Amino acid sequence: MDGERDSAVSGIRTPDIDRIQTPAAVPEDDFDRSLRPRRLEDFVGQAAVKEQLGVFIEAARNRGEALDHVLLAGPPGLGKTSLAQIVAAELGAPFIQTAGPALERKGDVASVLTALEPRSVFFVDEIHRLPRALEETFYPAMEDRKLPITVGQGAGARVVTLDLPEFTLIGATTRAGLLTTPLRDRFGVSHRLDLYGPEELAQIVRRSAAILDLEIDDEGARVLAGRSRGTPRVANRLLKRVRDYAEVRGAGRVDAHVAGEALELLEIDAAGLDRLDRDILTAICLKFEGGPVGLSTLAVAVGEEADTVEDVYEPYLLQQGLLKRTPRGREATAAAFAHLGLERPSRGAASLF
Repeated sequence: MDGERDSAVSGIRTPDIDRIQTPAAVPEDDFDRSLRPRRLEDFVGQAAVKEQLGVFIEAARNRGEALDHVLLAGPPGLGKTSLAQIVAAELGAPFIQTAGPALERKGDVASVLTALEPRSVFFVDEIHRLPRALEETFYPAMEDRKLPITVGQGAGARVVTLDLPEFTLIGATTRAGLLTTPLRDRFGVSHRLDLYGPEELAQIVRRSAAILDLEIDDEGARVLAGRSRGTPRVANRLLKRVRDYAEVRGAGRVDAHVAGEALELLEIDAAGLDRLDRDILTAICLKFEGGPVGLSTLAVAVGEEADTVEDVYEPYLLQQGLLKRTPRGREATAAAFAHLGLERPSRGAASLF
């Protein structure tokens, strides 16, 4: 195909440098409609991360070198993929993307690494889910730009070492604690992204509304920001749904009243909790008398995967002081009972049964 070379890894393409100058290599018309920031200066929030990355990128660009390998950690939806795309755009480098679970064999890793252009940015999402057996393949590639390959089998097998071009590996993870120490230590730059504050989210909402050609006032943006769980991805998702509501049941303009009505329709309450958030708290408060309850038991009670409860819902509930983790399990706080309008049960009397 013109300008593209298919790799041996399913779902991965190695585009030409001339076509990779916009992150994600999407057509220009589609990219203009994207809500992702294109440059570091357009990225809202994470000030310390932006400043440090800006220095490292400029230094690498001035020296004509590849940026050191970067690890981005933090809850889902905070902009790890966007930052990786921005790094590639700022460096003017090819951007290749995959995910840890998509790399199953050493041949998958080898096919991608040997196809990289000089100074490429190779982004691995969910890098904590990379099979342990494949980590050893990354070690010499990250440190020495070498790729040892075993040719043949049995007594006649021999190891051939291939030279790799300079490249930047950017790993993204929502669970940094699951990374092995040898892999973590090979990242020269490591950042953790934090949940966003209301003012930063309101700024993101206003920027996204302008891209969507949606009129929204400051109060409407603040209402959306206050219910977005500290996460830009959630803010943008809610903005699109509020836009639908404004077009169908409003005048096409979003103010605080329209935003509030739309979010009520979506069952997003004033604290930013959705139905599953409330189901989690209700299960702990009513079914388990406030807890403690184990994660797997709680997940079954609400009909959701334990990983989803732990990675997607718990961080915000913990941040809001509605939930706490103890050695015995999850417990609802007094604030959770108050939010649900429930009376906290007395723990003074032990059950006789």
